[in-house]
Amino acid sequence: MLYWQEGTEEERGEPEESIMDAGVWKMTKNKDDRIWRMKALLAELLPAARAYYQESREIISNLEYDRLYDELLELEKETGVILAGSPTQRVGYEVLSELPKEAHESSMLSLDKTKEVTSLQDWLGDQPGVLSWKLDGLTIVLTYEGGELVKAVTRGNGEIGEVITNNARVFVNVPLRIAYEGQLILRGEAVIKYSDFERINEEIEDVDMRYKNPRNLCSGSVRQLNNEITARRNVNFEAFMLVRAEGVDFHNSRKEQWEWLRRQGFDVVDYREVTRETLPSAVEAFSREVSSSDLPSDGLVLLMDDIAYGESLGRTAKFPRNSIAFKWADEIRETRLTEIEWSASRTGLINPVAIFEPVELEGTTVSRASVHNISIMEGLELGEGDTITVYKANMIIPQIAENLTRSGTIRIPEICPVCGGQTEIRQVNDVRSLYCTNPGCQAKKIKSFTLLVSRDALNIDGLSEATLEKFIAAGFIHEYADIFHLDCHQEAIVEMEGFGQRSFDNLMAAIRTASQTTLPRMIYGLGIAGIGLANAKMLCRTFHSDFSAMRSAEKEELTEVDGIGEVLADAWIGYFASEENNRQVDGLLAELTIEQEPESQEEAIFAGKVFVITGSVEHFANRKELQAEIEKRGGKATGSVTTKTSYLINNDTTSNSSKNKKAKELGIPIISELDFLDMLGGNEHAD
Repeated sequence: MLYWQEGTEEERGEPEESIMDAGVWKMTKNKDDRIWRMKALLAELLPAARAYYQESREIISNLEYDRLYDELLELEKETGVILAGSPTQRVGYEVLSELPKEAHESSMLSLDKTKEVTSLQDWLGDQPGVLSWKLDGLTIVLTYEGGELVKAVTRGNGEIGEVITNNARVFVNVPLRIAYEGQLILRGEAVIKYSDFERINEEIEDVDMRYKNPRNLCSGSVRQLNNEITARRNVNFEAFMLVRAEGVDFHNSRKEQWEWLRRQGFDVVDYREVTRETLPSAVEAFSREVSSSDLPSDGLVLLMDDIAYGESLGRTAKFPRNSIAFKWADEIRETRLTEIEWSASRTGLINPVAIFEPVELEGTTVSRASVHNISIMEGLELGEGDTITVYKANMIIPQIAENLTRSGTIRIPEICPVCGGQTEIRQVNDVRSLYCTNPGCQAKKIKSFTLLVSRDALNIDGLSEATLEKFIAAGFIHEYADIFHLDCHQEAIVEMEGFGQRSFDNLMAAIRTASQTTLPRMIYGLGIAGIGLANAKMLCRTFHSDFSAMRSAEKEELTEVDGIGEVLADAWIGYFASEENNRQVDGLLAELTIEQEPESQEEAIFAGKVFVITGSVEHFANRKELQAEIEKRGGKATGSVTTKTSYLINNDTTSNSSKNKKAKELGIPIISELDFLDMLGGNEHAD
């Protein structure tokens, strides 16, 4: 195989657009043209792979990635060329964390894959096999000696993994001791169930900070340095391969190995025994279970039951020959796009939703699919009347696979579809999204009440967004104080769907508890632009919890508060310049008993210091926990890098993000979480 190293742009020149287009390059037999197409594919695949495996985020769909990957693989076979960095030659992700590293005894290879049941049958031949879920999480290797769990290592890049033994010990279903006293080595998948994924996301009030899928959440959970965080995430371990168990006769059967592991106390991946003849029905049975399974899966794995025969087949450079993966062949239907519906949310985000002529997919009729954001919509070049193909991601969520027409005639609305206010496009990282700029937008009405009852504000358990929407629509809530008089509507609430007397009683008890709160919580709950909980605490500290003095303060007084600049001071003054706002606040205060918040006992080592946190965190549960640690030590956490910033916390200290660039321009130190922990003088979060 020839390895091709690209030259400089000056040496090679830029490829013409026609060559970059997938529909055109296929019509030419010119090898150079195909190589340029491969280059174009790498430009899409490598950032996507890096984002998915190293940063636990997605920038293109799995369907699109697989399509591009398969195209690249076919071109490599045709040309005999493999470009530097090709994902077809890489296994797993690069190890980035500070966890200890360890080389595997033998390489952990990826699996070859197919989307055709007939290919599975041909591969199996006349051999017996076992067909199981291909779970979507992180592969972990466990080692037991003397019946005790002594080591757990992630797959890593297939050659070197990360040691996560402390974390494995708090997985919800990993035995800490087993009956077998010899050395046992097994592999399995660490996964987070859909039910736990939804629960954890519901606890994150900032929708932009929520996890995109269970795999991303699992990746961060498994690789935490603080295993208390791991424990809270309910990580499960599903065994799928026994590597070594000395002195045990498994009668040359993988099925027997799995059943033996089950007897040792392990949860083993669900499987079915199959032959060439029974494979199609087994695949069909698994496909019916996908939508109802609580474990995330992205396909199936077929393994030869005959251990000796399977191992005698050996391996290729990348794949073992005793097993193969089956990826769901997504049911794709062609239809016509009728319109883009613009759906405004309580955060001001306006999402494009594709409305198309109804089609049958995976047993249900679908006629709409989220396009997610402006970037994706523009990439698909959508237009009314376009011919599109649609599918269900993981057989559940409707998605647009491809736009066959690509007219690109959809226009981004300049006014909000709800309130008629002006819209604007905001870009975060590489994603462009549409927002309504009108603070009085009806679609945002729910936001103020949702914030007031949120965990960091009044913390009223039972007043979910959905419940608030019902109460507002029914006319029970018009202003803040109305929340504390819901008992006036007891009869109507008890009769509401999803409610009853017990639910009502629990809600009223939560409201009574919430009526005793602290001043920073109340101030934060008002939703004054830029005044987060940290700023609220700083205001209370500076004004000695005198709320009257705070709301009548002049701009000069406010800007003297650490972390309050002119913009925030203007926002504060503007809020309390409103007679209606003051009336609502007075009404709310009349319902509350304000308690004095206890002073922190921690040494104020960060007094006068301002931190900005950006990027993902690994050593703390989330950014809020890190922020709380800063505030507990007398510091302040803000959202923007300014001349007042003391430190920028970013685990990717060398990135070219806008905040990193700004910090470098201003000479502000960029530190990692580990640097921050060193500043604390302890390592309580680094276990």
